[in-house]
Amino acid sequence: MSFTAWFELIVSGLITGGIYALIALGLNLQYGLMRILNIAHGEFLMVGAYLTWLVQTQFGISPLLMVPVSFAVLMALGVVLHFLCFRRLTRTSPNLDVFEARSLMVAFGLMFLVQNFVSWVWGGDLRGYDYLTEPVKFGEMQFAANKLLIFFLALLFAGSLIVLMRQTLLGKGVRALMQSPTGAQLMGIDTQKLHPLMFGIGLGLSGVAGALLSMAYTITPFMGQPYTVTALIVITLGGFGSMGGALVGGLFLGVIEALGMHFTNPSLKALLSYTVFIAVLLLRPEGLFTRKSRKA
Repeated sequence: MSFTAWFELIVSGLITGGIYALIALGLNLQYGLMRILNIAHGEFLMVGAYLTWLVQTQFGISPLLMVPVSFAVLMALGVVLHFLCFRRLTRTSPNLDVFEARSLMVAFGLMFLVQNFVSWVWGGDLRGYDYLTEPVKFGEMQFAANKLLIFFLALLFAGSLIVLMRQTLLGKGVRALMQSPTGAQLMGIDTQKLHPLMFGIGLGLSGVAGALLSMAYTITPFMGQPYTVTALIVITLGGFGSMGGALVGGLFLGVIEALGMHFTNPSLKALLSYTVFIAVLLLRPEGLFTRKSRKA
């Protein structure tokens, strides 16, 4: 393979990995802070994709304008869902293990509820539209303009969340709760306000990912579940609760998939991902990009 071919292949993997990272960041925020393993995360990505498709095809509004709208709509929906479902579970669960199990069951119900609702409203057919499909050339290399835009915006939102978590007072409060919930509450951090806000931001990021995906790929009511599984793999690679790890893990998995599919077979994409997932769980369960905790 020539250098140009190698570069195109790696960039293609990074573009896919940027989306993976964005999806995983939202899920990692929810689980790392609240221990809510929201396996319906991908279904809300699908909602963001359908909202963008609907507005673009019915009203001709640019999908680029729908990116912040999808974030706002899904964030508001996340706050409402946390208030209606997970806040009550927090109060009624006797311990964290019971809460995790109950929240997982609720997320299962939400997954099938959203899937079937969208399928009932718009049917199960493939949907899509054309947006910035012209190739952009860099010397001998060329990439679809919409995919380059997706990669740039995915990194922009992912980087913004990481900066929020590391540089702001709000982010410091979130990290404190992740490290020691009891200690953070003793220091006066209000979980009653922070939990629904962060859950909403996590769901908002899934809406952004859905809006971006709709610019370049076809969408269906059943597209969400594979992305949820991929997000779990990325979180495992990067380390649970690590935002920077999720970003690096998403890019890493995208490149691994691109290289693996090129040198083997595209149908083996899922096999490659699951092999990496199992290997990391067995050999380095704390994640590839987190430091091992030292013994006192």
